[in-house]
Order: sequence, then structure tokens, then C-alpha cells
Amino acid sequence: MRFTLAFILLIIFAVGLVAVGFTFFQSSTEKTKLQGELEIKTAQVAGEIFRHDSSFFEKITRKNIEQLADSLNNRYNLRGCAVYYYYDSILSSNSASRLVEYSRGDIARSITADTTFGKYFKGEGEKLYQYIEPVKRVNKSMYAVVLYTYAGYIDKAVATIWFRNFIRWFIQAFLVSLVALILIRWGIFSQINKIVDWAKAMRTGNVGQIKPQPHLKFLDPLHKEIENIAKAMNEAKATAKEEAQLRTSAEAIWTPERLKAEIEILLQKKKMIVVSNREPYMHIHDGKEIKCIVPASGLITAMEPILKASSGLWIASGTGDADKETADKHGKLEVPPEEPKYTLKRLWLTKEEEKHFYYGFSNEGLWPLCHIAHTRPTFRNDDWKFYKKVNENFARAVLDETKDEEQPFILIQDFHFALLPELIKREKPKAKVAIFWHIPWPNPESFGICPWQREILEGMLGADLIGFHTQYHCNHFLETVNSALESRVLWENFSIKMGGRTTYVKPFPISIAFTLKDYDFNSPKLKPSQLLNEHGIGAQFMGIGVDRIDYTKGIIEKFLSIERFLEKNPSYIGKFTFVQIGAPSRTLLKRYSDMVTAVENEANRINLRFKSKNWKAILLLKRHHSHEEIAPFYSSADFCMITSLHDGMNLVAKEFVASRNQTDGSLILSRFAGASQELQGAIIINPYDIEKSADAIKLALEMTTEEQNQRMMQMRLVVVRHNIYSWAATLLRTMATIN
Repeated sequence: MRFTLAFILLIIFAVGLVAVGFTFFQSSTEKTKLQGELEIKTAQVAGEIFRHDSSFFEKITRKNIEQLADSLNNRYNLRGCAVYYYYDSILSSNSASRLVEYSRGDIARSITADTTFGKYFKGEGEKLYQYIEPVKRVNKSMYAVVLYTYAGYIDKAVATIWFRNFIRWFIQAFLVSLVALILIRWGIFSQINKIVDWAKAMRTGNVGQIKPQPHLKFLDPLHKEIENIAKAMNEAKATAKEEAQLRTSAEAIWTPERLKAEIEILLQKKKMIVVSNREPYMHIHDGKEIKCIVPASGLITAMEPILKASSGLWIASGTGDADKETADKHGKLEVPPEEPKYTLKRLWLTKEEEKHFYYGFSNEGLWPLCHIAHTRPTFRNDDWKFYKKVNENFARAVLDETKDEEQPFILIQDFHFALLPELIKREKPKAKVAIFWHIPWPNPESFGICPWQREILEGMLGADLIGFHTQYHCNHFLETVNSALESRVLWENFSIKMGGRTTYVKPFPISIAFTLKDYDFNSPKLKPSQLLNEHGIGAQFMGIGVDRIDYTKGIIEKFLSIERFLEKNPSYIGKFTFVQIGAPSRTLLKRYSDMVTAVENEANRINLRFKSKNWKAILLLKRHHSHEEIAPFYSSADFCMITSLHDGMNLVAKEFVASRNQTDGSLILSRFAGASQELQGAIIINPYDIEKSADAIKLALEMTTEEQNQRMMQMRLVVVRHNIYSWAATLLRTMATIN
């Protein structure tokens, strides 16, 4: 209440200050204007009296001056007049006789200076204006005429302005105060109260109220800071509970805190650097504002816990249109924005480098080469030159950042930087270097297609450790090296000796951030019909698929399986809808843009075939979705279907399993995804076998609750025991033990 009163008084004072300033200016202007008009008018009257009558002064006597004064007073609205002949001879009307005494000194000064003289004074209880004009005569002394006019109306006009503006100010202050009171009470305080209630819900863990309440935009900083504090408190409580559960159950579940402690021991204050093409935080222009987004990527999910725990450095390509504006002159910034824990260093590719390095050699060459998905790889000499150039640029950046460090830990990510390990080791031989290959590795015959296979293999073997998702991919890599290079492959410990250097090749099945506190978290679950109704679809059952629109993901095969399922089970027509969340990717490449068109056409064809009012067989949501947007579909769907034709791991499978806190639902998983080797509770399919994939959909929808619970519980335990923190710890432990 005190704050409100003080705020209103401040408003009244501010409005009053403005009103006084404006009124002072207005009254001064009006006063100057009226005085100017009066002075001009009086001077004009004096001119009319005697300038056109040269004998005017000779005609005036004591007898007729009264008559003349009355005539002038009536004609020009004067208070009186007087004529000066010499010092002791002044003729004046009765109305001016008492005023002459005020003017004697002024008359003398006017005649002496031979100039007109005007003056405001108060005489006989009113404000008057006197005007004196001297008149020269040939061979005679000077005369002077004195006119008196009423000037009191000027002060009255000024007083009226002040009074009117005071009333106006009072009304304005009242209205502004009233509006301010309403705004404060119902606009600001109510919004703050909502934020307080929401923060309290966050603090106490009231899940039903966790969703942020709408708020005024200028409260964004406060809202965000409270959100971060509340989340931190919640995480601290959950962590404490989690640690208590781990002690009670003697479970060796990895957590962020345990990983941080492990990294401190392993690194021993050495620098940790991660290198990838994709950046973890991207800044883009959103209207007049700059927005920070997190690109959807399993790589980011895997790497960020390591960087946060080690306060390390992440070097990546800057791809956001506002990235340069948000970084310093060295391309660096602290991230995450809301709670900085490590440094991001951005390198910018030229248009030509992006075309040849990223779209060319990486995505038209290596990507299809490593994925056996019946798309021919394309290798161009220009692409290879730029691939080498960009790798050299990143190597230079790493070496610059580690010039004062003899044994840094350098973790290189994926197929974009196959040459980087050798480039770094050549200059810094004691550095601990590892490269993790996030995509499959093909058999030796397939990889032999690449014209530069020797250079790529030699570049990778610069690393102390090469990681793949599965042992199957490790074996393919060892076989490729064995057939392509003069080296010694040691199968007993999966290592390669070449040129006096040993490189270990190990499987590290990547995972997600899923700990006991997430395992026990009961998020609200919507019915499929509630989600589908938002899209104008009425259906009882729902399946979900989440993929980049890529030819390796088997989306067309998935749609054909859904079509076959509806053919074989017509009772599900109108009752079952499959939701495919498809993020367009690399659409500048023709193969990818064609794939987007093919996916759209296939969905439209199937929907047209089974056309029904307020129902679709396939709902294609073709845009990038955040994790928060996908989560309701994960938790509400009857099953998730992954039909990768060739994949490294596919974290969508693990994300879906992690979201099923009620241990219901089913996972249909391609045998060609790395996750199929871990998630044995899934319904494993060959996505090329449309008939059996259709049967798998029926099995998922009609599986008993008991079997669903048994399968899902087993998969959830696998994911929580082998989470991303476990993956990171195992990888870094292996790096640290290599001499």
C-alpha cells in the first residue's frame, strides 16, 4: 500500500511539474503578446493625435484640455492624457492629474534622450501603462505628449490561464493516478502474484502448476531469474533425494554431480576442448530481438554434460544470423546464457566452405558412404580440398587455444573432422585426442569407394581413441584399416599400431540425460484424443514418430507399413492416427528436398485413400519441434515407431522410453538402429519388411498392459543405468588411461 501511495504521489508531482512548466511558458507568452499589442496600439494613438496636426500643441489650453481628454478617452479607451510644454508647465485632464507625478522623471529622460518611453506602473489602485513621446519644434523647446492606458486586464488574463491550467492539472493528475492505481493493482501486482505462485509451485514441486503463467513482457528478466532459481532449488532437492536412493539401493547410477567429481579427478586441471560442426547454442534474429535457441541434436545432448562439468571450451561453426553480434572479437561467449558454465568459440565458414565442406564432402560424400541406404555418394575434388581446408582451420583454432597446455583433452565429434586428430597430434603429440563417430561405419568394400579413404583413415588414426556406438561398427573400422593401410590390427584389445603410435577403437553406446530423479518423475499424461483434437482429428489410438526428414530414416517405409496395417485391420480406420514429426534437414541438397516432397506426397496419398471426416491416417507435422513440444506426444502415444534403414544409435528410442513414467506403451524399433542392441524390450523389426512391420503395429496396439509394463520397465532400467553421464565417464576414463 505504501508503495502504491508513493508511486501515485510521484505521478502527481511529475504531472504537476509538467503542468507548472507548461503554464509558466503559456502565461509568459500570452503576457508578452498582450503587452506588445497594448504598446503598439498606444504608440499608434499618439501618432494619430498630433502627427497629422502641426498646430495641435498651440490649440491646447487649460480650458479645452478636459474636453480633448474626454474625446480621446472615449475614442481610444484611454485613462487620461497630459501635454508637457516645459518643466513647470504640464497640462493634464482631471483623470490624469494625479498620474502626472509618477511621470515627471520619465518625461525629462524621454526629452533628454529624444526617444519614446513606455512604462508599466501601479497608480490609483490599478495597473497602468504610460507612453511618452517627445515632439521637436523648430527654434522652440521640445514638447511631449503623455498617454495613460489601462493594463490591468493583462494580469487578469494571466491569472485566468493559471487557474484554468490548475483545474486541468487536477483532473489530469486524478485520471493518471486512477489509471496508475488500476495498472499497479490489477496489471503489475496481479502479474507478480502469479509469478510468486508459480515460483512457489516450482519450489514445492507442485507439478500441476509448473507451467509458467502469462506475464507482462517487461517482467521477463524477473520471471526468467525466478524460474532459474526455482529450477535450481528443485534440481538440488531431486539430486539430494536421488543420492539418498542410490545409497539405499547401492545402485551405481551416474549423475551430473558424480560425473563432475570424476572429471576433476581425470583431468587434473587439464583443459577440456570439444570440437564439432554443430554449435550448442545459436543466436538468431526474431523481429527486432535476438533469440537464443538450442539446435535439436544428440551430439549436443552428449557433449554438454562434459563441458559443464569441466568448465571447458567448445569450438564449433557459427551458423546463426546473429551469432557474430553476440560473441566477442575472438568469437567467444559464455554459455548457457542463463547460467554460464563453459565457453563457446565460434568459427565462421565462408559460403564456399559451407557449400563444399558441409553440403559437399560431408553430406553428399561421407554421409551416404557410411549409411547403407541405397543413395550413391558423390565425391568431388573441390569438395575434398575445402574439407581439408576447414579441418586445418579448426586445427589451428584448437592449437591456438592450447598453446600454453601440454596435455589437453581434445574430444572431436563426428565425420566432419576426420582429418583433425592427425593435424593436432602432429603439432601437439602429448595431447589426449579422441574422436567419436556418431554415424555407422560401413564394411571395407563400401568404404573403399571413397577416393581419399587412406587420407581419412590416417587422419582418424592420429587419435588415441576412436569411439563408435556399437562393437559392430568398431569391427568394420578395424577391418577397413586392415585392408587399406599397412598397419597392425590387434583384435585382442581392439587397437591399431601404425607408425609408432597406438590407437584404440572402442564402442561407447551414446545415451540421454536420464537419472533416478527423472525415472521417478510423474509428468501429466494427456489422452491421444486431446492432442489430436487440436489438429481437427478424432481418434482413439495414436502412434508417434520423430525424425529428421532424411533418406536414412525410413519414413516412406514407415508410411507403407501404416497403410498395410489399415488394409489388414480395417476396424482401426477412423480410430488410429500416426503422428510423424518431421524436421526438414539439409534442404539445399536436391536429394533431401526431393525426400521432403516424397514424404509429403506419400502421406497425402495414404490420407486420400482412407479419407474420412475429421480423421487422418497420418498427421505430418513438418517443422522443427522443441523437446517441450514433443514431450506430450511421447508420453501420450500408444507406441513409438523407429524405422531407420541404417543408423548410429537413434536417441529418439531412448527419449521415448524415458518419457514413459507409467511404464506403459510400446517401442517398435528397427534392427538397423544401434539402440536395438540395448533395448531388448522393443518390438524389433526389419523396416524393409512392410508386412511384418504392419503386424508389429497391431501387436503394439493390442499388447496386454502386463507385457507393456514388463518390457518398458526393463528398457527404462537399461537407459537409467547407461545414461549420458555413464557414457561420458566411460569415454573420459578410457582417454585418461591411454599413455
